[in-house]
Amino acid sequence: MSRSVLRSLSGVALLWCLCQPGIAADKVSIMVGGVEKQIYLPAKLAERLGYFREEGLNVELLTEPAGVNAEDILLAGAVQGAVGFYDHTIGLQARGKAVQSVVQFSLAPGEVELVSAKMEKQIASPADFKGKTLGVTGLGSSTHFLTQYLAVSHGVKISEISVVPVETGDKFIAAMRNGRIDAGMTTEPTVSRLLKSGEARILVDLRSPEATVRALGGLYPAACLYMQTKWVNTHKPIVQKLANAFVKALRYIETHDAQEIASHMPAEYYAGDRDLYVQALAHGKAMFTADGRMPASGPATVLKVLSAFDKNVQGKRIDLSQTYTTEFVSAAK
Repeated sequence: MSRSVLRSLSGVALLWCLCQPGIAADKVSIMVGGVEKQIYLPAKLAERLGYFREEGLNVELLTEPAGVNAEDILLAGAVQGAVGFYDHTIGLQARGKAVQSVVQFSLAPGEVELVSAKMEKQIASPADFKGKTLGVTGLGSSTHFLTQYLAVSHGVKISEISVVPVETGDKFIAAMRNGRIDAGMTTEPTVSRLLKSGEARILVDLRSPEATVRALGGLYPAACLYMQTKWVNTHKPIVQKLANAFVKALRYIETHDAQEIASHMPAEYYAGDRDLYVQALAHGKAMFTADGRMPASGPATVLKVLSAFDKNVQGKRIDLSQTYTTEFVSAAK
């Protein structure tokens, strides 16, 4: 029997199983720190391409505007996984919480520190942050972490800046437009929208691995699927299915162009400008891993960044090997 026929029969068998009243797919709820953000694209892509369903999973993707909210909801046990930044796993270990990245989506934050066009003569680098108001997605979010690091690494004390949570998208744009913030860190497609309108310019670009190494001194593994370690250890078959689906999505990103990838996204993610969305994705596609693996040098860079300003991490003995696992991506189909 030919391979194509076998594949077809396998697909039919899977659909038959999922439709039978006595055979239920494994239900998993995942909170995403802004599901429309391009940095978290693998989550929605896996859903839209049917990869969760192929694995016998019924995955519910929920969304919150900031990663810190996703973290809190995960710890409360309301969801089984969170899609957010890897740095949360280190911060949580410092607080005695065991959480780990099980699929690493990216090698770079995919974020940009933008300065308002009205303030560009006053802010030429993060060294000029003193006395300025800076926007982040949420207090305690990864954009907040990176903003604080940019300040202290350029000689500005945390007490010398004012940080305001402005989320992303239209709310971030409004905050910059009306002068509520002088500069701020956000992601695509918000970045490209502000650049196109001329209302902001790039101060620090963290959208590619190369730019991230220049700005932070090393790769900064960011977007990932992270879960409570206890849940991972007691639900390994389900975690493996999730890893299979996400690795498929990452491979799809690697092997298809931005136009093809964008065609699978909901139209509302384009924020009214599909061409701009595609252009931003083409520029930022390099941030994603090809196989969900953690880069060997990445965790140390993240710990260095957090240790520069986070009093909860400073002086703590952090076991980086417990903040991520490659068990499931290594076994992914």
